[in-house]
Amino acid sequence: MFFTFANARLARAQKTALTMTDKDLLGIAQEFGTPVYVYHAESIKAQYEKLTASFGEKTKFFYAAKALTNLNILKYIQQLGANLDCVSIHEVRLGLKAGFPSERILFTPNCVDLAEIEEAMAHRVHINIDNISILEQFGTKYGDRYPIFVRINPHIFAGGNYKISTGHIDSKFGISIHQLRHIERVMKSTNLNIEGLHMHTGSEIKDTDVFLQGLEIMLDLAQHFPNLKYIDMGSGFKVPYQEGEVETDVKTLGKKVSAAVDQFKKETGRDFELWFEPGKFLVSQSGHFLVKANVIKQTTATVFVGVNSGFNHLIRPMFYDAYHVIENLSNPHGPERIYTVVGHICETDTFAWDRKINEVKEGDLLVFRNAGAYGFEMSSNFNSRLKPAEVLFMDGKAHLIRKRDDFEDLLRNQIEVL
Repeated sequence: MFFTFANARLARAQKTALTMTDKDLLGIAQEFGTPVYVYHAESIKAQYEKLTASFGEKTKFFYAAKALTNLNILKYIQQLGANLDCVSIHEVRLGLKAGFPSERILFTPNCVDLAEIEEAMAHRVHINIDNISILEQFGTKYGDRYPIFVRINPHIFAGGNYKISTGHIDSKFGISIHQLRHIERVMKSTNLNIEGLHMHTGSEIKDTDVFLQGLEIMLDLAQHFPNLKYIDMGSGFKVPYQEGEVETDVKTLGKKVSAAVDQFKKETGRDFELWFEPGKFLVSQSGHFLVKANVIKQTTATVFVGVNSGFNHLIRPMFYDAYHVIENLSNPHGPERIYTVVGHICETDTFAWDRKINEVKEGDLLVFRNAGAYGFEMSSNFNSRLKPAEVLFMDGKAHLIRKRDDFEDLLRNQIEVL
């Protein structure tokens, strides 16, 4: 009997640890103030395990650090067993500091000079080159002394917004598939050792067949690269931001990808390690952004809820026309009213137009859901406003992982000469 009760208590404790409630969020707002970003660790873990359960053992996942680079988040994801995808040398350095071994880091910069590539070489990470100019410079100087990846632009238009579509013909990213002969000439003339091919078509991809189309292109290209070990499909897995949206079906994708790779191996005898680079998929739904309603402003056209934040903290709605569910934590059961939610920045600064929210009063706490990716990461000090705090909710406890800016932070790197 004791064993049964003990197991029941353990199960309840584990369930509690996996859950973050609105009551927890209210407590965090009270303890740390607002605005504040809150990340739920176990949500990240659940998303990562969803991926690992859907793909075969020869598939590896590289967290796209650009989504959220707080050192604690990087450490947590490293401890889950993930690898790291970096787009700047400073992300590489953060990854190393967070405990990622160099062989578990991929560096995929864009429009950088050879010096930044060489700094990455000094750290012994995987390097991905995405233009002919740097490819030629690298090959001429280093030949086959350092294996590299090449980023291919497959000319596939994919993603939920033109600004986050990176594989179309007008994109600055990657080397066009139509420049394959040029890549081959550089490879042969400089003895380059190309061990990996990479592509990334965009973000918010709903149709899994986009990945299969890209994989078909990559497998077709593989015959031109005799030293190939890795094929990196990038990412773009979709997460639902509003009711009615769906998440990318990674389970079905995993089956289809495995079947395609197995068939290729059967036909050619060649086998590759497959990589994906989930960023938003891992951290977006873990994030909750808490703000306070400063004013309720009635005009002839609408009712504004003015909050103590702005696009300096969460730019996605203004930059990408992104949708975030907004809820009133202080009055979750009140009658629904229609509001336009705006910030306190001295620009047009709108989070949501004509949104149904439970009645809001001045001083109420609002939460923006699904705010873990590209929220704090794209924040700024515009209008000399201070950046918010960040909190990690893990094992049922809230941990401050970045203190709120203070006035001195605005002056930290300024040099007074007058």
